[in-house]
Amino acid sequence: MSDVTIKQLAQVLGMPVDKLLTQLGEAGMKFSDQEQVISSTEKVKLLGFLRRTHGKGEVAAEVDDSAPRQITLKRRTVGELKVAAPGGRGATGTAKTVNVEVRAKRTYVKRSVIAEEASAEPEREEAVRKLQESQQQREQEERERIEAEQRRHAEAQHSLDEQQRKAEKEQREVEVASPAEAPVAEHVEVEPEPAAEAAPVVAGDDAAGTVQRIDQRDLGMILPRIHEPRKREKLVKPVAAPASPAAPVARAATPGSAAAPAAAGDAARGKPKHSRERNDSVEGKGDRDSAGKRFAGGQMHLSEADRARRSSSSKRGKPGRSSGRELLRSSNNAPTGPHGFSRPTAPVVREVVVGDTNVVAELAQKMAVKGSEVVKALFKMGVMATINQTVDHDTAVLVVEELGHTPVADSQNNAEETLAAHTQNIELEGEKVTRPPVVTIMGHVDHGKTSLLDYIRRTKVASGEAGGITQHIGAYHVETSKGVITFLDTPGHAAFTSMRARGAQSTDIVILVVAADDGVMPQTVEAVKHARAAKVPLIVAVNKMDKDGANPDNVKQGLVQYEVVPEDWGGDVQFIPVSAKTGAGVEDLLDAISVQAEVMELKAVVDGRASGVVIESSLDRGRGPVATVLVQQGTLRKGDFVVCGVEYGRMRALIDETGKQVTEAGPSIPVQVLGLSGVPETGDDFVCVEDERLAREVAQERELKRRETRMVSKSNRLEDIIAKMGQGVEQQTLNILVKGDVQGSVEALRESLTQIGNERVRVNVVSSGVGGINESDATLAAASKALVIGFNVRADASARKVIETNGLDVRYFSIIYDVIDQVTQAATGLLGMEVREDIIGTAEVRDVFRSSKFGAVAGCMVTEGVVKRSKPIRVLRDHVVIFEGELESLRRFKDLVDEVRNGMECGIAVKQYNDVKPGDQIECFERTEVARTL
Repeated sequence: MSDVTIKQLAQVLGMPVDKLLTQLGEAGMKFSDQEQVISSTEKVKLLGFLRRTHGKGEVAAEVDDSAPRQITLKRRTVGELKVAAPGGRGATGTAKTVNVEVRAKRTYVKRSVIAEEASAEPEREEAVRKLQESQQQREQEERERIEAEQRRHAEAQHSLDEQQRKAEKEQREVEVASPAEAPVAEHVEVEPEPAAEAAPVVAGDDAAGTVQRIDQRDLGMILPRIHEPRKREKLVKPVAAPASPAAPVARAATPGSAAAPAAAGDAARGKPKHSRERNDSVEGKGDRDSAGKRFAGGQMHLSEADRARRSSSSKRGKPGRSSGRELLRSSNNAPTGPHGFSRPTAPVVREVVVGDTNVVAELAQKMAVKGSEVVKALFKMGVMATINQTVDHDTAVLVVEELGHTPVADSQNNAEETLAAHTQNIELEGEKVTRPPVVTIMGHVDHGKTSLLDYIRRTKVASGEAGGITQHIGAYHVETSKGVITFLDTPGHAAFTSMRARGAQSTDIVILVVAADDGVMPQTVEAVKHARAAKVPLIVAVNKMDKDGANPDNVKQGLVQYEVVPEDWGGDVQFIPVSAKTGAGVEDLLDAISVQAEVMELKAVVDGRASGVVIESSLDRGRGPVATVLVQQGTLRKGDFVVCGVEYGRMRALIDETGKQVTEAGPSIPVQVLGLSGVPETGDDFVCVEDERLAREVAQERELKRRETRMVSKSNRLEDIIAKMGQGVEQQTLNILVKGDVQGSVEALRESLTQIGNERVRVNVVSSGVGGINESDATLAAASKALVIGFNVRADASARKVIETNGLDVRYFSIIYDVIDQVTQAATGLLGMEVREDIIGTAEVRDVFRSSKFGAVAGCMVTEGVVKRSKPIRVLRDHVVIFEGELESLRRFKDLVDEVRNGMECGIAVKQYNDVKPGDQIECFERTEVARTL
């Protein structure tokens, strides 16, 4: 702080010079002129005097005001650090020097400053405490004032109610006392009064000269300034009138309020009252009050709900103009419009109906949440779906539970429930009798299953099969000496896994045929697993015992490891040695079947509508859809209405396995049925219903459910996206259209063909069906560029025309082996050729020579293989490829040669590359194309 004049100091402080001279004189310093210089010490002295004058203590260090309150020290040190830099290719590492600078900063504070801050802290806390206490006291006083106002308001209201009841009582007494001479009440002219002010009361004959006034201030009420009470009132004497017109006036004015005579007087004089006065007065409530509110403000077109909502919004929009009394009134009455929204205090849990397929947007609407919330929940579960896509039942249930709601199953399928209840009633109410056993013959291909069944049936089925192998499920019932037995013959080929599974699920006993000379094979093990899964008993028939190499012990030993233990080894499985060629052991096999059936006590309801399962189905050109069904309950008759999966119809004919028509089929009897609306899926259940209407409704519901299930988009999952990202090459697709003679063969073909492929190529079955190849099939194949496969079917004339026009590839087969082999070859053709590189030789550079014709020539020694002049080469330095190209010349001494073998020296000139150094390696390789295989 430098020395300045008194005038300059006064300008800095913003005060008159005379006042500053007066203060300096009071402080004991004599200054007379404003141009005199004042030192820093004198300024500090003046400051101390002013602090003492205003009740503040001296500052401990006010004399030495120029001394610093804190000191900051900064230090910097510089050093050097050597770092080894990585060298380039072939270069040695070099050291690099780096300058390192370290900066430090420390601050030292005076002890007096810390003491001042510590002494000022209690004062600050005391000030904060006093401020909080004063604020709490003000809040308490405000609450007490509001409570007092509320009490005064309640007392005033109570007093008004008392006055109103007293006036009504006196008015009734007047009417009773003088019913014939009821004077016309005339009211004095009164200015607008507040809503809570009481009106004059007229009672009896003496009341005409008396006016009773009630001052609201006496009742503790608060009056607005615009409504001042009148100082005086004029008294108007009543005019006598006839009794007849006066009585209605009095009666009309009596109900509702005690101030009705005043309104009647105004009406008699023809002087209208202001609508605000009518609405604000307590006495005018009733019909006048509602009429005034209805037409107030010119809003005659609004309803009560709209007016309440607009009035509440206008009050909310002007919070600054509302007085304390209005806030108090709104807090007491708390009016809300009929459409006012109150936020729920707890989350609302809804019961959400979840069907088989659910659109994301509809699911969000049922839960009353935004669609983005449902999409977010699906993303967290790994399902990529938009609001327009559909999700399946299980995914929808998980999403509903994730969002805190309760999923409920969709119970709108009334026809399905009616059908289920109908089927259950038949099983419970009908009388059960013994039925024939259903026996399924299973085993490996070419082990003699069909031949064994042919011997039992005394027919030749195997000779009619293409290739001598069974490719259909055959259902037969045979009358033997042991009774009626139903046999199901299943294919043994690996492609017919689903057929064998259906056969095991539809049977009572499984006969496992194993060739004694072949032993346990893969399909044998699979048949054992199917029988275990279906929980049916197993009987092993060891076939081909007439051969020289038959070894039944080998069969037993092979089956024991799959927990099929013979009875003579302590197990529970019967092993019967048989021969389908000579018939040896067949009677023992039938005895074993009968004993097993008696132990199982097989029974079924005979009287009642039939139900069962579809074994096989096909499409016949002349007869239409044909299905082989196995009746399990009841009796199937000609003319019954049947629901079979998504198909329905009336039974036009029942045909047994010999081709004869029958009128009915009981339990455990297989028959072919005609009359269905379409070809049913193999494995579908069929049920007889009472009329065609129920059958059609059930079939339509099932078809709708199946179509919705197909429409469920296979939403992209995170795993699939990551897997596709890892594939650098686009996957090739081979489209195939499959048509077959029976549904089971088509299903087996579709499953077998879709399993062909790898990460580079896949087989896509665009369509499959039963029956011949028609024009629509050929058109679809032409549009999708598909290979057409006909399995035991042919193309009709219209389809052949489309095939010739578009140049389609159509192939006909009768054996499933050939189908799989040719499709595999076609898929292999899509893979293309793979280029492989094989290193055929390596040469090491010993020295480099310069040539005017070839540039740098490397003198090399062939260390591995052979180096050929016509093959491409790579130059390696420190085992890293630095160049790839071709050889310009390869010489042995001075002769130009085609190749140099291992252990020989040569001269190599690399084309368009001269930077060859001793120690490099020249690698010679060749490229070959190899066909890819699956």
